[in-house]
Amino acid sequence: MPSSPTSASDSADSRPRIAFLGAGKMATALAGGIADAMSVVAYDISEPARSAFAEAHGADRVETADSIAAAVESADAIVLAVKPAIVPIVLQDMPQTGAVIVSIAAGVSLTTMATARPNARLIRVMPNTPALVGEGAAAFARGEHATDADVDLCRRLLGTVGFAEEVPEPLLDAVTGLSGSGPAYGFVIIEALADAGVRNGLPRPLAQSLAAQTLKGAAEMVLRTGEHPGVLKDSVASPGGTTIAGLAELEQRGLRAALIEAVTAATERSRELGQS
Repeated sequence: MPSSPTSASDSADSRPRIAFLGAGKMATALAGGIADAMSVVAYDISEPARSAFAEAHGADRVETADSIAAAVESADAIVLAVKPAIVPIVLQDMPQTGAVIVSIAAGVSLTTMATARPNARLIRVMPNTPALVGEGAAAFARGEHATDADVDLCRRLLGTVGFAEEVPEPLLDAVTGLSGSGPAYGFVIIEALADAGVRNGLPRPLAQSLAAQTLKGAAEMVLRTGEHPGVLKDSVASPGGTTIAGLAELEQRGLRAALIEAVTAATERSRELGQS
């Protein structure tokens, strides 16, 4: 008989119950976002990982279980946060459940999951690493049997650590190329801007802080105003000024084209991995 989850409280809980299978960084980030609004339990094959998960949030806010069966019992949603290669195994070994299954494992298609778990209510998610600091940009696709209520619960879950939008599954490769890989592009840009600041006399810590905050501020302006980035760009670039001189250099050096090609290359690679 499976062991019961361990918890600091055994009181009745009417909140949605979310079971995490896998207790790594992304699971920990998602759990931190939802623990006050939803009931959370996690299982990981590694006992130290389970302990770290509980310590990160407090035993009064989350539970841990010592088996898959114990974790998924009475769950409303099961979040697969395991390595992609073992997703089919976990799906096959999982006890029968009425929960929607939400996979954040990269590259594992709805078809692959449905083959391992026929008739299950499945949702496939492409998150990104800024979810670790509550600024994620995610997209998700529903499987054949997922309901509108399942999608609403998934959106609530992902929305606790950033932005989430539903797309048809074929678009998840482009999502991977843009927002999945995009943080790395942003880090390179921040690093380059900081290097330029140092080259022109700024201390390294100040240059890095200015670069990071500048990109963060620019992103917030796009999100809050809803203006096209080109309009906001033009509002900074006064005639004959410093900004237009810098923009002209970026165009000459091909920054815009390089970013477009980077997203396209990552998208194509995602498609290749999905077919392998």
